[in-house]
Amino acid sequence: MAAVAASRPSKAESFVDNKRREDIRLANINSARAVADAVRTSLGPKGMDKMISTASGEVIITNDGATILNKMEVLQPAAKMLVELSKSQDSAAGDGTTTVVVIAGALLKECQTLLMSGIHPTVISDALHKACGKAIDILTAMAVPVELTDRDSLVKSASTSLNSKVVSQYSTLLAPLAVDAVLSVIDPEKPEIVDLRDIKIVKKLGGTVDDTHTVKGLVFDKKVSHAAGGPTRMENAKIAVIQFQISPPKTDIEQSIVVSDYTQMDRILKEERNYILGMIKKIKATGCNVLLIQKSILRDAVTDLSLHYLAKAKIMVIKDVERDEIEFVTKTLNCLPIANIEHFRAEKLGHADLVEEASLGDGKILKITGIKDMGRTTSVLVRGSNQLVLDEAERSLHDALCVVRCLVSKRFLIAGGGAPEIELSRQLGAWAKVLHGMEGYCVKSFAEALEVIPYTLAENAGLNPIAIVTELRNKHAQGEINAGINVRKGQITNILEENVVQPLLVSTSAITLATECVRMILKIDDIVTVR
Repeated sequence: MAAVAASRPSKAESFVDNKRREDIRLANINSARAVADAVRTSLGPKGMDKMISTASGEVIITNDGATILNKMEVLQPAAKMLVELSKSQDSAAGDGTTTVVVIAGALLKECQTLLMSGIHPTVISDALHKACGKAIDILTAMAVPVELTDRDSLVKSASTSLNSKVVSQYSTLLAPLAVDAVLSVIDPEKPEIVDLRDIKIVKKLGGTVDDTHTVKGLVFDKKVSHAAGGPTRMENAKIAVIQFQISPPKTDIEQSIVVSDYTQMDRILKEERNYILGMIKKIKATGCNVLLIQKSILRDAVTDLSLHYLAKAKIMVIKDVERDEIEFVTKTLNCLPIANIEHFRAEKLGHADLVEEASLGDGKILKITGIKDMGRTTSVLVRGSNQLVLDEAERSLHDALCVVRCLVSKRFLIAGGGAPEIELSRQLGAWAKVLHGMEGYCVKSFAEALEVIPYTLAENAGLNPIAIVTELRNKHAQGEINAGINVRKGQITNILEENVVQPLLVSTSAITLATECVRMILKIDDIVTVR
């Protein structure tokens, strides 16, 4: 009997200390919100830019959320989740990387209030999941279908993405360029899938962003090898992409050979010469007249001697092609890479009308044009007056390409300018009134959190956010679902008529990913450090 009494827990023991868990939850939420607040000012077309100075002294100017967060040194584990969040939005949709972090920050702020009211984290988490599902349905109902033949709509959505970037004044040039680049690499057999690796962006300093253009063919930011006076222009080119070295073989292990006699010395040089000549004769026999040589680590890809003989044989040489470019080059030229001199055959060569070296800015580039049976790839040559502009132009172009890719995989457009968020907020607020108990409270908070987007847009544009958001709500309550903030005019207009549109995928993935991230942060009640 005494044993039974002892095994029963006393009242005092059943008390659990929740203070520490709450503190950790609070610390997580606060640090994650701090990250969100850091990028909040760069949201929208009137957002500010950030100047990032790296440890190596490199300077980056950008307002792309993913780039800013990627370069930030975040130590707190929960704050790192927001950095990962913007990365996943970047890979899923390519645009909306700032939006997703700002939404997550606003949701966390609302959750903090709910937690203070004593609502259990699991209840909040489940309600957020439910609200998120409902939000996706509302967005899908608002979306307008788009056809790939409707080039104007695609250009509009690409220029909306570019308008919030540093290079926004060039959006009229870059948006059509991005659309044409993506449409040219779509495979008719798999029309849903666009692989952005088929679009190669080559950066070249000099000129302005206005000089950016697409090249039907291949562009290398390299010079032709001039060592022995070989040709620098070749018409009716037969191009081989080789992955072996045209240089005398080395021993496999480091060893030195001592030559005591000069006749032996001569013999070595003669053998080397014959070895190289034998290779070049095989190459010449197939009719090849342009060589693209992969960069080699083990030994020199070409020596002065081999360059001399190649120049004599009137073969143009482009050396140091990066290993990761080989796949793109062979796909474009519709040829096969050749790994050994024994496999060098005419059917493995690519054919082009012209391979020439062109002067551009302070350097030279190599262009291959008029490729026969060219693969579905395209090259974009980006120009810029300095390195900062050039890098930012490349990042902006990448975002625009991603937006067009989203439209190819999910062919729906949705209004921009804070219109979908306010509409979501209104409809979810109405839905919350129908729900019972704690769920209704949580959904209402979710709805209020979404207002952060129009609020921040107005704030960054120097407008009165409270007046603007109130007027927006009023317009939406009257049934104008496409009313949004026109930051250029500083008032509320029908955003679809202003051509401010974005792909549905950007909005849906932003809300889904932000909700997932917030639910995860809510459920963490302890941080355990392991040494």
